[in-house]
Amino acid sequence: MLEDGQTRRSTIGCVIPAYNEEESIADVIEGLLSQTRVPDVIHVVINNTTDQTAKIAAEYAGPHEITTDLGEQFTEVFVHDIGKNPDKKVGALNYGYSLVEGCDFLLGVDGDTIAHPKAVEYLETEAMGDSRIGGISAIYTIDDRPIKGLLAKFLIAGQRTQFAAFNLQNLLRGRNMAVLGGQFSIFSTNALRDAMKANHQSTPWVKDSEVEDSLLSLQIKSAGYLTKISPYARAYVGGMTTLRGYDAQQVKWTYGAIELMWPGQRGDTKGQPFHPNLRLRWFENFGMLTNLFVRVAFITLLAASLSINAFVFSAFWLIPPVVAMLLNLRIARTMKYCDNRDVLFAVLFLPAEMFMWVRIGHFLRSWSRFLSKKKVDNWAMQAKAERGGGSLGYWVPAILLIAVLIASAAIWSILGPVAQSSILWVGWPIVGVVTVLQTLLMFSKLVRRHHGYKV
Repeated sequence: MLEDGQTRRSTIGCVIPAYNEEESIADVIEGLLSQTRVPDVIHVVINNTTDQTAKIAAEYAGPHEITTDLGEQFTEVFVHDIGKNPDKKVGALNYGYSLVEGCDFLLGVDGDTIAHPKAVEYLETEAMGDSRIGGISAIYTIDDRPIKGLLAKFLIAGQRTQFAAFNLQNLLRGRNMAVLGGQFSIFSTNALRDAMKANHQSTPWVKDSEVEDSLLSLQIKSAGYLTKISPYARAYVGGMTTLRGYDAQQVKWTYGAIELMWPGQRGDTKGQPFHPNLRLRWFENFGMLTNLFVRVAFITLLAASLSINAFVFSAFWLIPPVVAMLLNLRIARTMKYCDNRDVLFAVLFLPAEMFMWVRIGHFLRSWSRFLSKKKVDNWAMQAKAERGGGSLGYWVPAILLIAVLIASAAIWSILGPVAQSSILWVGWPIVGVVTVLQTLLMFSKLVRRHHGYKV
């Protein structure tokens, strides 16, 4: 709380749900204590942990008097180890909410997120300036400087590009944020109470959703509030450095988003296919489906054409990958902290193409898991994968793709010349039309004005 301000300042209660964060929790707390606008109270809520997170966090417990550019400030850090919690992160967040619901704002921070020193100040200033705002998200990226290992660097470069594209899309949509991510977002407690009342909930976050932050964002929007992304507040989040961990995270996120998009109701989560916050999700899924179709169809038709010496090279097929490369390069250049890895990831084309195939695998696994109606604990699977456990299920899409291609080759070999020619005569124009439309969409993104935004 500022002690020398003459005007009333808002009160901010910070909640940090922490699960096995011994490597990062100290940096997270120090990052909050180094803010120009320090939260009035910081609650570290530790749940289901098996490491030294509680012990490390306890070193920061107690009152802190801090002098910043905004004057003398006071905050107090509390550490709560709630032990085994069946509701996992959702339970920790709701426990934290019960401690700070008397504040004007709740600042949610993940246990591996380190914010820019002015992040809280930027979020508070905008939230205080417009009572219609229910929540504001910071711009997220991943600090790639400490990353070691070729695979880890590849995955982090891909995730940085993925985050940058997502943040940029939301900034260019009038700064309307589809998802107020739990990594670093500020919420109006009035908006949380209104969302709870409208949905007959006793807590803001509900345990039956795979994407608790997406569902809450939808509820806040439906309650009549704005969900925004700040153009200034920034934070480094933890990235996934293994294929197993990245797969588990993305499948959980995509599966949860599909639940929200799907008409009807699965369990206690009601689908809201026409909700404005889900438009971007629909575009993402249609985009992934198109990417899958174009790549598989092109490879299949190319192999089929070569097998009967019917392929004629056309330079026009070089246009889509060139436009894709230029688009990736432009996205990389919009990053606030763009480095050589980001540029190389874009211009070399092959890394970005390999990463797209990885994402296609997540897309297929998410939809197959959802359509199978198989009950799985995606939270537990992600936690297990991050510890190095879990199955090798992320290879299943690649194995199935190879099997489909082999089966297609076998079927192709027994077809007559007339049937083969007919398939090529129909197939190539279809792939060509879809590719042209996809390329035009990429080109429109390439030439679109970014209004000076940096992600």
